Amino acid sequence: MVVLAASIVGKSGKVLVSRQFVDMSRIRIEGLLAAFPKLIGTGKQHTYVETENVRYVYQPIEALYLLLVTNKQSNILEDLETLRLLSKLVPEYSYSLDEEGICKNAFELIFAFDEVISLGHKENVTVAQVKQYCEMESHEEKLHKLVMQSKINETKDVMKRKASEIDKSKIEKNRGDKGGFGPLQSMGSGRIESGFNDLSISSSGTGFGSGSGFGMTTDIDSFSTKSKGRPTSAATAPPKGLGMKLGKSQRTNQFLESLKAEGEVIVEDVQPKVGPSRAAAAPLTDPITLTVEEKLNVTLKRDGGVSNFDVQGTLSLQILNQEDAHIQVQVQTGENQAISFKTHPNMNKDLFANENILGLKDPNRPFPTGQGSEAGVGLLKWRMQSTDESMVPLTINCWPSSSGNESYVSIEYEASSMFELRNVVVSVPLPALREAPTVNQIDGEWRYDSRNSILEWSILLIDNSNRSGSMEFVVPQADSSAFFPISVRFMATDTFSDLKVANIIPLKGGNQPKYAQRTQLITENYQVV
Repeated sequence: MVVLAASIVGKSGKVLVSRQFVDMSRIRIEGLLAAFPKLIGTGKQHTYVETENVRYVYQPIEALYLLLVTNKQSNILEDLETLRLLSKLVPEYSYSLDEEGICKNAFELIFAFDEVISLGHKENVTVAQVKQYCEMESHEEKLHKLVMQSKINETKDVMKRKASEIDKSKIEKNRGDKGGFGPLQSMGSGRIESGFNDLSISSSGTGFGSGSGFGMTTDIDSFSTKSKGRPTSAATAPPKGLGMKLGKSQRTNQFLESLKAEGEVIVEDVQPKVGPSRAAAAPLTDPITLTVEEKLNVTLKRDGGVSNFDVQGTLSLQILNQEDAHIQVQVQTGENQAISFKTHPNMNKDLFANENILGLKDPNRPFPTGQGSEAGVGLLKWRMQSTDESMVPLTINCWPSSSGNESYVSIEYEASSMFELRNVVVSVPLPALREAPTVNQIDGEWRYDSRNSILEWSILLIDNSNRSGSMEFVVPQADSSAFFPISVRFMATDTFSDLKVANIIPLKGGNQPKYAQRTQLITENYQVV
Protein backbone atom coordinates (compact mmCIF):
# COMPACT_ATOMS: atom_id res chain seq x y z
CA MET A 1 0.00 0.00 0.00
CA VAL A 2 1.34 3.41 -0.98
CA VAL A 3 -0.66 6.50 -0.07
CA LEU A 4 0.30 9.40 -2.29
CA ALA A 5 -1.67 12.08 -0.42
CA ALA A 6 -4.42 12.58 2.19
CA SER A 7 -6.77 15.52 1.81
CA ILE A 8 -10.00 17.07 3.03
CA VAL A 9 -12.03 18.49 0.15
CA GLY A 10 -15.25 20.49 0.17
CA LYS A 11 -18.29 19.46 -1.85
CA SER A 12 -17.51 22.35 -4.20
CA GLY A 13 -14.06 20.88 -4.90
CA LYS A 14 -12.10 23.32 -2.75
CA VAL A 15 -9.07 21.66 -1.12
CA LEU A 16 -9.02 22.58 2.58
CA VAL A 17 -6.18 20.36 3.90
CA SER A 18 -3.72 18.28 1.90
CA ARG A 19 -0.66 16.27 2.98
CA GLN A 20 1.73 14.68 0.44
CA PHE A 21 3.60 11.54 1.55
CA VAL A 22 5.77 10.66 -1.46
CA ASP A 23 8.13 12.54 -3.76
CA MET A 24 5.81 13.99 -6.34
CA SER A 25 5.62 17.40 -7.98
CA ARG A 26 3.16 19.95 -6.65
CA ILE A 27 1.58 20.36 -10.08
CA ARG A 28 0.93 16.59 -10.23
CA ILE A 29 -0.77 16.56 -6.80
CA GLU A 30 -2.88 19.62 -7.62
CA GLY A 31 -3.95 18.00 -10.89
CA LEU A 32 -5.05 14.81 -9.14
CA LEU A 33 -7.04 16.73 -6.54
CA ALA A 34 -8.62 18.99 -9.17
CA ALA A 35 -9.86 15.93 -11.08
CA PHE A 36 -11.49 14.35 -8.02
CA PRO A 37 -14.78 16.36 -7.91
CA LYS A 38 -15.55 15.32 -11.48
CA LEU A 39 -15.20 11.62 -10.68
CA ILE A 40 -17.14 11.18 -7.46
CA GLY A 41 -20.54 9.59 -7.15
CA THR A 42 -23.23 9.61 -4.45
CA GLY A 43 -25.17 7.17 -2.34
CA LYS A 44 -22.37 5.16 -0.71
CA GLN A 45 -20.75 5.45 2.70
CA HIS A 46 -17.28 4.29 1.59
CA THR A 47 -16.54 4.81 -2.07
CA TYR A 48 -13.59 4.72 -4.43
CA VAL A 49 -12.84 5.74 -7.99
CA GLU A 50 -10.04 4.35 -10.16
CA THR A 51 -8.32 6.13 -13.00
CA GLU A 52 -5.56 4.94 -15.31
CA ASN A 53 -2.81 5.61 -12.75
CA VAL A 54 -4.31 6.20 -9.27
CA ARG A 55 -7.18 5.25 -7.03
CA TYR A 56 -9.30 7.74 -5.07
CA VAL A 57 -10.63 6.32 -1.79
CA TYR A 58 -12.95 8.75 -0.03
CA GLN A 59 -15.61 9.06 2.65
CA PRO A 60 -18.24 11.81 3.00
CA ILE A 61 -18.09 13.72 6.32
CA GLU A 62 -21.13 15.98 6.41
CA ALA A 63 -20.41 18.68 3.78
CA LEU A 64 -16.82 17.49 3.18
CA TYR A 65 -14.91 14.58 1.67
CA LEU A 66 -12.01 12.82 3.39
CA LEU A 67 -9.83 11.63 0.52
CA LEU A 68 -6.88 9.24 0.08
CA VAL A 69 -5.02 9.17 -3.22
CA THR A 70 -3.19 5.82 -3.62
CA ASN A 71 -1.58 3.85 -6.39
CA LYS A 72 -3.59 1.08 -8.02
CA GLN A 73 -1.39 -1.66 -6.54
CA SER A 74 -2.40 -0.82 -2.96
CA ASN A 75 -4.66 -3.09 -0.94
CA ILE A 76 -8.09 -1.46 -0.90
CA LEU A 77 -8.96 -3.09 2.45
CA GLU A 78 -5.95 -1.43 4.03
CA ASP A 79 -6.92 1.81 2.32
CA LEU A 80 -10.40 1.66 3.86
CA GLU A 81 -8.91 0.90 7.29
CA THR A 82 -6.63 3.94 6.99
CA LEU A 83 -9.54 6.06 5.84
CA ARG A 84 -11.62 4.88 8.80
CA LEU A 85 -8.85 5.83 11.24
CA LEU A 86 -8.44 9.29 9.69
CA SER A 87 -12.22 9.83 9.83
CA LYS A 88 -12.06 9.25 13.60
CA LEU A 89 -9.17 11.69 13.99
CA VAL A 90 -10.76 14.59 12.12
CA PRO A 91 -13.50 15.26 14.74
CA GLU A 92 -10.88 15.01 17.50
CA TYR A 93 -9.00 18.03 16.16
CA SER A 94 -11.81 19.99 14.49
CA TYR A 95 -14.98 20.33 16.53
CA SER A 96 -16.84 22.02 13.68
CA LEU A 97 -16.85 19.88 10.54
CA ASP A 98 -17.19 22.73 8.06
CA GLU A 99 -14.73 24.63 5.90
CA GLU A 100 -14.05 27.27 8.55
CA GLY A 101 -13.40 24.74 11.32
CA ILE A 102 -11.15 22.56 9.14
CA CYS A 103 -9.04 25.52 7.95
CA LYS A 104 -8.70 26.78 11.51
CA ASN A 105 -7.24 23.44 12.66
CA ALA A 106 -5.33 22.60 9.48
CA PHE A 107 -1.90 22.22 11.08
CA GLU A 108 -3.17 19.95 13.86
CA LEU A 109 -4.84 17.73 11.25
CA ILE A 110 -1.66 17.56 9.16
CA PHE A 111 0.39 16.55 12.21
CA ALA A 112 -2.16 13.82 13.00
CA PHE A 113 -2.05 12.57 9.38
CA ASP A 114 1.74 12.34 9.66
CA GLU A 115 1.43 10.06 12.69
CA VAL A 116 -0.89 7.71 10.80
CA ILE A 117 0.92 7.59 7.45
CA SER A 118 4.70 7.55 7.11
CA LEU A 119 6.35 7.60 3.66
CA GLY A 120 3.11 6.42 2.13
CA HIS A 121 2.60 3.46 4.46
CA LYS A 122 0.13 3.15 7.34
CA GLU A 123 1.53 3.02 10.86
CA ASN A 124 0.08 0.56 13.39
CA VAL A 125 -1.43 3.18 15.71
CA THR A 126 -4.74 3.97 17.35
CA VAL A 127 -6.57 7.26 17.84
CA ALA A 128 -5.42 7.48 21.46
CA GLN A 129 -1.79 6.87 20.47
CA VAL A 130 -1.92 9.55 17.78
CA LYS A 131 -3.25 12.08 20.27
CA GLN A 132 -0.57 11.10 22.75
CA TYR A 133 2.22 11.42 20.15
CA CYS A 134 0.99 14.84 19.04
CA GLU A 135 0.86 16.12 22.62
CA MET A 136 4.06 14.43 23.86
CA GLU A 137 6.64 16.66 25.57
CA SER A 138 10.23 16.87 24.34
CA HIS A 139 13.00 15.48 26.54
CA GLU A 140 15.47 17.90 24.98
CA GLU A 141 13.17 20.79 25.82
CA LYS A 142 12.97 19.71 29.46
CA LEU A 143 16.75 19.37 29.63
CA HIS A 144 17.19 22.82 28.12
CA LYS A 145 14.83 24.31 30.69
CA LEU A 146 16.73 22.65 33.54
CA VAL A 147 20.03 24.05 32.27
CA MET A 148 18.51 27.51 31.93
CA GLN A 149 17.09 27.33 35.44
CA SER A 150 20.47 26.30 36.82
CA LYS A 151 22.12 29.30 35.16
CA ILE A 152 19.43 31.60 36.54
CA ASN A 153 19.96 30.26 40.06
CA GLU A 154 23.74 30.75 39.77
CA THR A 155 23.24 34.32 38.59
CA LYS A 156 20.96 35.03 41.54
CA ASP A 157 23.59 33.74 43.97
CA VAL A 158 26.20 36.03 42.40
CA MET A 159 23.78 38.96 42.69
CA LYS A 160 23.26 38.22 46.38
CA ARG A 161 27.03 38.18 47.06
CA LYS A 162 27.58 41.42 45.16
CA ALA A 163 24.71 43.08 47.01
CA SER A 164 26.19 41.98 50.35
CA GLU A 165 29.63 43.37 49.39
CA ILE A 166 28.12 46.69 48.34
CA ASP A 167 26.22 46.98 51.64
CA LYS A 168 29.40 46.30 53.64
CA SER A 169 31.37 48.94 51.71
CA LYS A 170 28.61 51.50 52.27
CA ILE A 171 28.61 50.81 56.02
CA GLU A 172 32.40 51.33 56.21
CA LYS A 173 32.15 54.60 54.31
CA ASN A 174 29.41 55.87 56.60
CA ARG A 175 31.60 55.15 59.61
CA GLY A 176 34.45 57.18 58.06
CA ASP A 177 32.12 60.12 57.37
CA LYS A 178 31.21 60.35 61.06
CA GLY A 179 34.80 61.22 62.10
CA GLY A 180 36.81 58.03 62.24
CA PHE A 181 40.15 58.43 60.41
CA GLY A 182 41.15 54.81 60.64
CA PRO A 183 39.70 53.77 57.32
CA LEU A 184 41.05 56.88 55.61
CA GLN A 185 44.66 56.38 56.70
CA SER A 186 44.95 53.14 54.81
CA MET A 187 44.39 54.84 51.48
CA GLY A 188 47.48 55.63 49.47
CA SER A 189 46.09 58.44 47.33
CA GLY A 190 44.49 61.79 47.99
CA ARG A 191 41.09 60.82 46.55
CA ILE A 192 38.17 59.00 48.09
CA GLU A 193 36.62 56.79 45.43
CA SER A 194 33.73 54.26 45.27
CA GLY A 195 30.78 56.66 45.18
CA PHE A 196 32.61 59.92 46.08
CA ASN A 197 34.49 60.52 42.84
CA ASP A 198 33.28 64.13 42.59
CA LEU A 199 34.88 65.06 45.96
CA SER A 200 38.68 65.07 46.54
CA ILE A 201 40.32 65.37 49.97
CA SER A 202 43.99 66.32 49.70
CA SER A 203 46.46 66.89 52.53
CA SER A 204 48.28 70.21 52.93
CA GLY A 205 51.69 68.70 52.30
CA THR A 206 52.34 65.13 53.27
CA GLY A 207 49.29 63.29 51.83
CA PHE A 208 47.68 60.16 53.28
CA GLY A 209 50.69 58.02 52.57
CA SER A 210 52.61 59.48 55.51
CA GLY A 211 50.18 57.98 57.93
CA SER A 212 50.26 60.99 60.25
CA GLY A 213 46.73 62.15 59.55
CA PHE A 214 47.67 65.79 60.29
CA GLY A 215 47.03 68.50 57.74
CA MET A 216 43.68 66.94 56.88
CA THR A 217 41.52 68.88 59.30
CA THR A 218 40.58 71.74 57.02
CA ASP A 219 39.76 69.48 54.07
CA ILE A 220 37.72 67.08 56.16
CA ASP A 221 35.76 69.92 57.74
CA SER A 222 34.94 71.31 54.34
CA PHE A 223 33.86 67.81 53.25
CA SER A 224 31.56 67.52 56.28
CA THR A 225 30.06 70.93 55.56
CA LYS A 226 29.30 69.94 52.00
CA SER A 227 27.69 66.76 53.17
CA LYS A 228 25.44 68.59 55.62
CA GLY A 229 24.46 71.30 53.19
CA ARG A 230 23.57 69.43 49.99
CA PRO A 231 24.45 65.80 49.58
CA THR A 232 25.73 64.86 46.17
CA SER A 233 23.87 62.49 43.93
CA ALA A 234 26.60 59.89 44.23
CA ALA A 235 26.33 59.90 48.02
CA THR A 236 22.53 59.66 48.21
CA ALA A 237 21.49 57.59 45.22
CA PRO A 238 22.03 53.83 45.23
CA PRO A 239 24.71 52.49 42.88
CA LYS A 240 23.57 52.16 39.29
CA GLY A 241 22.60 48.68 38.21
CA LEU A 242 21.41 47.68 41.66
CA GLY A 243 17.75 47.12 40.83
CA MET A 244 16.84 44.67 43.58
CA LYS A 245 15.49 44.96 47.10
CA LEU A 246 16.61 42.81 50.00
CA GLY A 247 14.09 41.00 52.15
CA LYS A 248 10.80 39.28 51.41
CA SER A 249 10.14 41.13 48.17
CA GLN A 250 13.45 39.86 46.78
CA ARG A 251 12.45 36.21 47.23
CA THR A 252 9.12 36.95 45.56
CA ASN A 253 10.85 38.61 42.61
CA GLN A 254 13.24 35.66 42.29
CA PHE A 255 10.33 33.24 42.15
CA LEU A 256 8.61 35.33 39.47
CA GLU A 257 11.84 35.57 37.48
CA SER A 258 12.23 31.79 37.58
CA LEU A 259 8.67 31.35 36.30
CA LYS A 260 9.34 33.81 33.48
CA ALA A 261 12.51 31.92 32.57
CA GLU A 262 10.44 28.75 32.21
CA GLY A 263 8.18 30.47 29.72
CA GLU A 264 5.26 31.23 32.04
CA VAL A 265 3.29 34.41 31.43
CA ILE A 266 3.29 36.51 34.61
CA VAL A 267 0.61 39.13 35.13
CA GLU A 268 1.86 41.90 37.37
CA ASP A 269 -0.16 42.53 40.51
CA VAL A 270 -1.91 45.88 40.19
CA GLN A 271 -3.27 47.41 43.34
CA PRO A 272 -6.99 48.10 42.92
CA LYS A 273 -8.24 51.62 43.27
CA VAL A 274 -9.96 52.52 46.46
CA GLY A 275 -13.67 52.39 45.93
CA PRO A 276 -16.79 50.34 46.58
CA SER A 277 -16.49 46.62 45.88
CA ARG A 278 -19.72 46.57 43.94
CA ALA A 279 -22.40 48.93 42.91
CA ALA A 280 -24.90 49.48 45.67
CA ALA A 281 -28.45 48.41 45.05
CA ALA A 282 -30.87 51.16 44.24
CA PRO A 283 -32.26 52.41 47.56
CA LEU A 284 -35.96 52.47 48.24
CA THR A 285 -37.39 55.95 47.79
CA ASP A 286 -40.88 55.42 49.21
CA PRO A 287 -41.28 55.49 53.00
CA ILE A 288 -43.32 52.28 52.88
CA THR A 289 -43.01 49.50 50.30
CA LEU A 290 -45.26 46.43 50.11
CA THR A 291 -44.20 43.56 47.88
CA VAL A 292 -46.58 40.91 46.55
CA GLU A 293 -44.70 37.91 45.15
CA GLU A 294 -45.96 34.57 43.91
CA LYS A 295 -43.75 31.61 42.99
CA LEU A 296 -45.08 29.11 40.50
CA ASN A 297 -44.18 25.40 40.48
CA VAL A 298 -45.69 23.46 37.57
CA THR A 299 -45.02 20.03 36.08
CA LEU A 300 -46.77 19.31 32.79
CA LYS A 301 -46.99 15.93 31.05
CA ARG A 302 -45.60 15.72 27.52
CA ASP A 303 -48.79 13.98 26.36
CA GLY A 304 -51.07 16.54 28.01
CA GLY A 305 -52.37 17.08 31.51
CA VAL A 306 -51.00 18.55 34.73
CA SER A 307 -48.90 16.49 37.11
CA ASN A 308 -48.28 19.30 39.62
CA PHE A 309 -49.54 22.87 39.97
CA ASP A 310 -48.58 24.84 43.07
CA VAL A 311 -48.60 28.59 43.74
CA GLN A 312 -47.03 30.05 46.89
CA GLY A 313 -47.34 33.76 47.61
CA THR A 314 -46.14 36.24 50.21
CA LEU A 315 -46.85 39.84 51.16
CA SER A 316 -43.92 41.62 52.76
CA LEU A 317 -43.56 45.08 54.27
CA GLN A 318 -40.51 47.35 54.35
CA ILE A 319 -40.48 50.66 56.24
CA LEU A 320 -37.65 53.16 56.05
CA ASN A 321 -38.39 55.53 58.95
CA GLN A 322 -39.30 54.82 62.56
CA GLU A 323 -42.05 57.47 62.60
CA ASP A 324 -43.99 55.48 59.96
CA ALA A 325 -43.77 52.15 61.81
CA HIS A 326 -47.07 52.42 63.74
CA ILE A 327 -49.46 51.45 60.93
CA GLN A 328 -51.97 48.88 59.75
CA VAL A 329 -52.36 47.61 56.18
CA GLN A 330 -55.75 47.09 54.57
CA VAL A 331 -55.81 44.72 51.58
CA GLN A 332 -58.18 43.36 48.93
CA THR A 333 -57.83 39.62 48.43
CA GLY A 334 -59.56 39.18 45.07
CA GLU A 335 -62.20 36.61 44.18
CA ASN A 336 -60.13 33.43 43.85
CA GLN A 337 -61.76 31.02 46.31
CA ALA A 338 -59.10 28.34 45.77
CA ILE A 339 -56.52 30.37 47.66
CA SER A 340 -56.07 29.94 51.41
CA PHE A 341 -54.42 32.80 53.33
CA LYS A 342 -52.37 32.59 56.52
CA THR A 343 -51.21 35.55 58.57
CA HIS A 344 -47.95 35.90 60.46
CA PRO A 345 -48.18 34.68 64.09
CA ASN A 346 -47.71 38.28 65.33
CA MET A 347 -50.66 39.51 63.26
CA ASN A 348 -54.19 39.99 64.64
CA LYS A 349 -56.00 37.12 62.91
CA ASP A 350 -59.52 38.28 63.86
CA LEU A 351 -58.86 41.74 62.45
CA PHE A 352 -57.79 40.26 59.14
CA ALA A 353 -60.66 37.74 58.99
CA ASN A 354 -63.32 40.39 59.64
CA GLU A 355 -61.93 43.52 57.96
CA ASN A 356 -59.01 42.38 55.77
CA ILE A 357 -56.68 44.57 57.86
CA LEU A 358 -53.16 43.43 58.72
CA GLY A 359 -52.06 44.78 62.08
CA LEU A 360 -49.96 43.62 65.00
CA LYS A 361 -51.63 42.01 68.00
CA ASP A 362 -50.13 44.78 70.13
CA PRO A 363 -51.17 48.09 68.50
CA ASN A 364 -48.52 49.98 70.49
CA ARG A 365 -45.72 47.89 68.99
CA PRO A 366 -44.12 49.27 65.77
CA PHE A 367 -43.10 47.30 62.74
CA PRO A 368 -39.34 46.78 62.19
CA THR A 369 -37.70 49.48 60.05
CA GLY A 370 -34.60 49.90 57.87
CA GLN A 371 -33.18 48.39 54.69
CA GLY A 372 -31.23 45.56 56.26
CA SER A 373 -33.41 42.85 54.74
CA GLU A 374 -34.35 43.02 51.09
CA ALA A 375 -37.38 40.81 51.65
CA GLY A 376 -38.79 43.00 54.39
CA VAL A 377 -41.15 41.71 57.07
CA GLY A 378 -43.58 38.95 56.08
CA LEU A 379 -47.20 39.80 56.85
CA LEU A 380 -49.22 37.28 54.89
CA LYS A 381 -48.71 34.11 52.88
CA TRP A 382 -51.01 31.98 50.76
CA ARG A 383 -51.06 28.85 48.64
CA MET A 384 -53.07 27.43 45.78
CA GLN A 385 -52.98 23.93 44.30
CA SER A 386 -54.92 22.59 41.34
CA THR A 387 -55.05 19.94 38.64
CA ASP A 388 -57.08 22.11 36.25
CA GLU A 389 -55.04 22.61 33.07
CA SER A 390 -56.92 25.84 32.32
CA MET A 391 -55.13 27.45 35.30
CA VAL A 392 -51.72 26.94 33.69
CA PRO A 393 -50.51 30.28 32.26
CA LEU A 394 -48.32 28.70 29.56
CA THR A 395 -48.51 25.22 28.00
CA ILE A 396 -45.78 23.69 25.84
CA ASN A 397 -46.30 20.96 23.21
CA CYS A 398 -43.28 19.16 21.73
CA TRP A 399 -43.56 16.92 18.65
CA PRO A 400 -40.33 15.09 17.68
CA SER A 401 -40.35 13.03 14.48
CA SER A 402 -37.65 11.19 12.54
CA SER A 403 -37.02 11.32 8.82
CA GLY A 404 -34.00 9.52 7.44
CA ASN A 405 -30.95 10.38 9.53
CA GLU A 406 -32.53 13.51 11.02
CA SER A 407 -34.99 14.38 13.75
CA TYR A 408 -37.48 17.19 13.15
CA VAL A 409 -38.74 18.81 16.35
CA SER A 410 -41.76 21.11 16.39
CA ILE A 411 -42.56 23.01 19.60
CA GLU A 412 -45.50 25.29 20.18
CA TYR A 413 -46.68 27.35 23.11
CA GLU A 414 -50.17 28.51 24.10
CA ALA A 415 -50.60 31.22 26.72
CA SER A 416 -53.80 31.88 28.65
CA SER A 417 -55.37 35.33 28.64
CA MET A 418 -54.90 35.71 32.42
CA PHE A 419 -51.40 37.20 32.26
CA GLU A 420 -48.96 39.11 30.10
CA LEU A 421 -45.77 37.08 30.32
CA ARG A 422 -42.37 38.77 30.09
CA ASN A 423 -38.87 37.44 29.41
CA VAL A 424 -40.09 33.98 28.47
CA VAL A 425 -37.34 31.39 27.93
CA VAL A 426 -38.09 27.80 26.87
CA SER A 427 -35.00 25.56 27.34
CA VAL A 428 -34.98 22.36 25.28
CA PRO A 429 -32.28 19.74 26.00
CA LEU A 430 -30.57 18.29 22.94
CA PRO A 431 -28.39 15.24 22.30
CA ALA A 432 -24.65 15.89 22.02
CA LEU A 433 -24.08 17.77 18.76
CA ARG A 434 -20.99 18.74 16.80
CA GLU A 435 -22.62 21.96 15.63
CA ALA A 436 -25.68 24.08 16.35
CA PRO A 437 -29.09 22.74 15.30
CA THR A 438 -30.76 24.04 12.16
CA VAL A 439 -33.73 26.25 13.08
CA ASN A 440 -36.19 26.34 10.18
CA GLN A 441 -38.88 28.52 11.74
CA ILE A 442 -39.29 30.42 15.00
CA ASP A 443 -41.50 33.05 16.61
CA GLY A 444 -38.94 34.94 18.68
CA GLU A 445 -35.21 34.43 19.14
CA TRP A 446 -33.05 31.36 19.77
CA ARG A 447 -29.62 30.60 21.23
CA TYR A 448 -27.66 27.35 21.37
CA ASP A 449 -25.72 26.61 24.56
CA SER A 450 -23.11 24.17 23.24
CA ARG A 451 -21.55 23.53 26.65
CA ASN A 452 -24.80 22.26 28.19
CA SER A 453 -26.30 21.16 24.84
CA ILE A 454 -29.47 23.23 25.34
CA LEU A 455 -31.51 25.21 22.79
CA GLU A 456 -33.07 28.32 24.35
CA TRP A 457 -36.17 29.84 22.76
CA SER A 458 -36.77 33.41 23.95
CA ILE A 459 -39.88 35.56 23.64
CA LEU A 460 -39.62 39.04 25.11
CA LEU A 461 -43.36 39.55 25.68
CA ILE A 462 -46.46 37.36 25.28
CA ASP A 463 -49.68 39.37 25.23
CA ASN A 464 -52.94 39.38 23.25
CA SER A 465 -51.02 39.82 19.98
CA ASN A 466 -49.10 36.53 20.27
CA ARG A 467 -50.91 34.12 22.59
CA SER A 468 -49.50 31.23 20.54
CA GLY A 469 -46.26 30.62 18.69
CA SER A 470 -44.07 27.83 17.38
CA MET A 471 -40.51 26.79 16.55
CA GLU A 472 -39.10 24.02 14.35
CA PHE A 473 -35.52 22.78 14.29
CA VAL A 474 -33.56 19.85 12.88
CA VAL A 475 -30.85 17.75 14.55
CA PRO A 476 -29.25 14.38 13.76
CA GLN A 477 -31.53 11.45 14.52
CA ALA A 478 -32.16 10.97 18.23
CA ASP A 479 -34.68 9.35 20.52
CA SER A 480 -37.71 11.48 21.38
CA SER A 481 -36.90 11.30 25.11
CA ALA A 482 -33.66 13.23 24.46
CA PHE A 483 -35.70 16.45 24.13
CA PHE A 484 -37.20 16.24 27.62
CA PRO A 485 -37.58 17.60 30.26
CA ILE A 486 -38.26 21.07 28.85
CA SER A 487 -37.76 23.93 31.33
CA VAL A 488 -39.67 27.22 31.20
CA ARG A 489 -39.13 30.48 33.01
CA PHE A 490 -40.95 33.80 32.83
CA MET A 491 -42.34 36.58 34.98
CA ALA A 492 -45.55 38.61 35.11
CA THR A 493 -46.81 41.71 36.88
CA ASP A 494 -50.15 40.10 37.78
CA THR A 495 -50.80 37.31 40.28
CA PHE A 496 -53.31 34.50 40.85
CA SER A 497 -54.42 36.01 44.15
CA ASP A 498 -54.95 39.48 42.65
CA LEU A 499 -54.07 40.84 46.10
CA LYS A 500 -53.87 44.63 46.30
CA VAL A 501 -53.09 47.11 49.06
CA ALA A 502 -56.19 49.24 49.60
CA ASN A 503 -55.05 51.58 52.36
CA ILE A 504 -52.37 52.36 54.96
CA ILE A 505 -53.87 53.29 58.34
CA PRO A 506 -51.62 55.36 60.68
CA LEU A 507 -52.20 54.49 64.36
CA LYS A 508 -50.54 57.61 65.82
CA GLY A 509 -52.61 60.08 63.84
CA GLY A 510 -51.29 62.48 61.25
CA ASN A 511 -51.29 62.26 57.50
CA GLN A 512 -51.33 58.98 55.66
CA PRO A 513 -47.73 58.02 54.75
CA LYS A 514 -46.78 57.47 51.14
CA TYR A 515 -46.45 53.88 50.04
CA ALA A 516 -45.73 51.80 46.95
CA GLN A 517 -46.80 48.30 45.93
CA ARG A 518 -44.64 45.90 43.92
CA THR A 519 -46.26 42.83 42.37
CA GLN A 520 -44.64 39.97 40.48
CA LEU A 521 -45.25 36.37 39.51
CA ILE A 522 -42.12 34.30 38.86
CA THR A 523 -41.44 30.67 37.97
CA GLU A 524 -39.49 28.57 40.45
CA ASN A 525 -39.73 25.15 38.81
CA TYR A 526 -41.72 24.93 35.58
CA GLN A 527 -41.17 21.81 33.46
CA VAL A 528 -42.62 19.57 30.78
CA VAL A 529 -41.62 15.96 31.47
